[in-house]
Amino acid sequence: MDITLIKTFMEVANTGSFVAACDRLYVTQSAVSLRIQRLEDSLGHPLFTRSKAGAVLTPTGEQFERYALSLLKIWEEARQQIAIPEGYTRTLTIGGQYSLWPRLGFRWLDELQMAMPELSLRTELGMPDRIMRLLIEGVVQVALVYTPQLRPGLIVERALEDELVMVASYPDASVSEPDDYVFVEWGPEFTHAHALSLPHLTNSGLTLGLGALAADYIMYRRAKAYLPARSVKRRMDAGNLHLVADAPRFAYPSWVVWRDDLEDDLAEVARKTLLKVVQDAENDMEYLIDQIEEM
Repeated sequence: MDITLIKTFMEVANTGSFVAACDRLYVTQSAVSLRIQRLEDSLGHPLFTRSKAGAVLTPTGEQFERYALSLLKIWEEARQQIAIPEGYTRTLTIGGQYSLWPRLGFRWLDELQMAMPELSLRTELGMPDRIMRLLIEGVVQVALVYTPQLRPGLIVERALEDELVMVASYPDASVSEPDDYVFVEWGPEFTHAHALSLPHLTNSGLTLGLGALAADYIMYRRAKAYLPARSVKRRMDAGNLHLVADAPRFAYPSWVVWRDDLEDDLAEVARKTLLKVVQDAENDMEYLIDQIEEM
């Protein structure tokens, strides 16, 4: 069985669209159609009902999806096991959103290496949809995300309590001035709460969809935006960003998502080391929130 056909099938099934699948796979739509046709010819049954609205799994396609996930998992296990470098006996691949990695991801790697020197580590970074897809396929065994998806075979646990705070590139900025405000997309819950609390800022002339890069944008321009308190502490300590004292704060928790088939002993060590990293990060954030409250 060509594993490329299986991956293509899963992309079409997840997106419900041949067009969206080709964008994710970086191939042409005709290539996606040909791969699905080859898979359907091999199985002797159609897997999708095609229409102008997209592609929907047939009953046979729904049945095959379970086997496709198992095939991808077995393939990834074999690939990772064979690829373990000399001197190591086990491997773990950790995924994460960009903006969570500097504070949690790197420190987690440090703790895991100290706790299990025989463990080979790999990382995958990306947007939530990509990370969740890698989890489902078995490429990643555990991941740090802000917006998890509940799927069979995955366990979602709260990782870090964070807050979104408004910061500016200059001191004494005010929340009442909309001219230099940049709206950063932090998910539908934030968008809704933001609209209720700050209606005069809902129609910002500039919206950034990649929150991980927003801090760099704000720092080098006269601008202000909402960013995770955890991620701006270092820049605030250096004097590159400044809190907007009169701006409301919004809860923004992060989550850790585990595959439920991760070996028990490895999962236990990973949880213990992550807990230590989270506690350190929470101590940093408490210091920052104290500063906010003093202001």
